[in-house]
Amino acid sequence: MFKNKKAVIWDLDNTLYRITPEFADRLDLAMAEALVLDLGVNMSVADCKNLVKESYRIYRDGGEFFYQNHNISPKDLFKHYFNRKPIHLIEPYQGLAEKIKQVPFEQYIFTASNRPASEQILKHIGLFEFFKDRFYSVEDFGVYKKNENAEVYKQYCNKIGYNPNDCIFVDDSYSNLEFAKEIGMTTVRIFYKENSAKDKTYIDTAYKGVMDCVDNLIVCKKA
Repeated sequence: MFKNKKAVIWDLDNTLYRITPEFADRLDLAMAEALVLDLGVNMSVADCKNLVKESYRIYRDGGEFFYQNHNISPKDLFKHYFNRKPIHLIEPYQGLAEKIKQVPFEQYIFTASNRPASEQILKHIGLFEFFKDRFYSVEDFGVYKKNENAEVYKQYCNKIGYNPNDCIFVDDSYSNLEFAKEIGMTTVRIFYKENSAKDKTYIDTAYKGVMDCVDNLIVCKKA
């Protein structure tokens, strides 16, 4: 599956580090604070946080309810949310920074985090020097999501100079993988419990956690 591939494109959030349920709750709070304290949504932070959770459950996007019902700009929320993201609470995977260097492909990152937050996260988890000229945010392509259509994935491949058929795209999100597969990428899902979703036609394979994925990328290329 990987033998003739040339590049691995990693998602960042919940892929190269784990978003635990506790951290996810803090992210919901950060978005609610951005909406109420920075963007003026007229409700309590607690009530807003509940709506963020509900919006994510329905739309897979905590901000979508507010785009539709409170005239909030995705661009504005994107900025203020990532300014409040509690990056210091992220727990890096021990040994990932050294192990990922053994993957025998060119490696890149494509993230829905903005560039300043991405840089801070990569420094925090020990991967900035490795990826410092090879990480891109959705904002680099004039959008604020990865799960609206396949066009941004085409633009990304053009940016890094690879045909989609030469690329492996690794993400924890179903919708992101669906669009990556649509343009011809080999798709890998990272999962954490038992929900691998390997039965979905747009997921080529799945690994439980990034370490398992990295190990298989190393071994499969050599096979």
